[in-house]
Amino acid sequence: MSEAAARRRGRGGGGAARRAERTAVSIETAKYIERNIPLFEVLNEEALDIIEQNAETVLEEIGVNFVENPKALERWREAGADVDGERVRIPRGLARDLIKTAPGEYTQHARNPERSVVVGGRNLVCAPVYGPPFVRDMDHGRRYATMEDFEKFVKLGYMSRWLHHSGGTVCEPTDIPVNKRHLDMLKAHMTLSDKPFMGSVTDPSRAQDSVDMCGILFGEDFVRDNTVMTSLININSPMTFDEVMMGALEVYARNNQACIISPFIVGGAMAPVSVAGTLTQVLAEVLAGIAYSQIIRPGAPVIFGAFVTSIDMNSGAPTFGTPEASLITYGAGQLARRYGLPFRSAGSFNGSKLPDAQAAYESANSLNLGLLSGVNFMLHSCGWLEGGLVSSFEKFVMDADQLGALQNMARGVDMTENGQAMDAIREVGPGGHYLGCAHTQANFKRSFWRSDLLDYKPFEQWAEEGERDTMALANIKVKQTLSNYQQPALDPAISEALDAFVTEKKASMPDAFS
Repeated sequence: MSEAAARRRGRGGGGAARRAERTAVSIETAKYIERNIPLFEVLNEEALDIIEQNAETVLEEIGVNFVENPKALERWREAGADVDGERVRIPRGLARDLIKTAPGEYTQHARNPERSVVVGGRNLVCAPVYGPPFVRDMDHGRRYATMEDFEKFVKLGYMSRWLHHSGGTVCEPTDIPVNKRHLDMLKAHMTLSDKPFMGSVTDPSRAQDSVDMCGILFGEDFVRDNTVMTSLININSPMTFDEVMMGALEVYARNNQACIISPFIVGGAMAPVSVAGTLTQVLAEVLAGIAYSQIIRPGAPVIFGAFVTSIDMNSGAPTFGTPEASLITYGAGQLARRYGLPFRSAGSFNGSKLPDAQAAYESANSLNLGLLSGVNFMLHSCGWLEGGLVSSFEKFVMDADQLGALQNMARGVDMTENGQAMDAIREVGPGGHYLGCAHTQANFKRSFWRSDLLDYKPFEQWAEEGERDTMALANIKVKQTLSNYQQPALDPAISEALDAFVTEKKASMPDAFS
């Protein structure tokens, strides 16, 4: 029995917990992706040196702002930075020295140990869309998200074979007060799925609630010594670190929980229009953010983040899947590896209003970019629509299906004796076919990745079944998946303790919707 499983059983529930485990249906989830293919690099050593030196110049001469956070300013001053008001100028080399304590990889533990993930190295962990206030499906159109929608997305994520992580705010449930919805969202991830999940970052107290609820789920001793959450800390680009995000970072770093330190870049608006200029700013912001996490707690797990898109200079709207954003992401991956840090970027990004051809083209560009740029944690890997304003149910299952293609691509070329297939070539010879040969019969079930969603039928059969397009097939898939959902087993004592925590917390404060 694993340590985590033994710990959960030992805390209560007894026979009821064991009966629940015996009767639960196990949902197959693929292990996180382990790349056996080369990464694509766009920058040579000279270019990397220039960007690094320019980023150090930005930190030393221009500096970054830590706003409404006097304790952070004092910490920087003690670390050796020059603090003038809320502006922090970091001497050349100081940030690099501070980030040396950040680990190159870490394990995020799931409540089901078989679903734990290793973030870093040549691994890729896929997590769903994060943050949209709206949802969309074929049956009810575009609307504000509710807690019911949120729970459906968590269930879809749990049932998705190629999705390794349950994510965080898969949509923003607007029917729950702002100051209380994080409790319901966390409980949904903890009880409706047994995959890893993210914590709340919208207020330091909510980050602490996340840590406390994990203490109930995993045990306080385990949480103190292990990482059980990876949470998103966005930098307010350009070069501003606000007190809310930094307050959440401080909570998580103190508790040894992982944070994605991620600039939020719309090129031409929040960063220069040039690739090299944007990479310089991204590196400066990430260095400052990760260095601060290590000031809080040396060795706290972190991820080098880069959310990058460009802007339509005619409308001002963000654009996705573009060559410029790709070049920046490839370059950011090289920089992350240069510093020995896990890397977060890419996703199923698109600006389309529907899961149509535009959404597919832009998402495919971004998903493949994530695989080839060395991304270790891919947030938004499924469900993203309308520039991140919408979580789409159909798009969720479409994207989740395509993550299987990434998984197979990452395996690379099999050069074993079986992979070389010389026995098949000898058996068939000139003019024959391979359908019935021994090698094909032995390997056909696992040789080719096959979509569980896309249509491969002959025209006549497709026409007889109603000429359904991919969106219609995805709508059917959503409904089938939710109807087949079975909740993963959880010790009843833990479930009751989580319910009690949420109830008590909600009762302790009035509702707030802003």
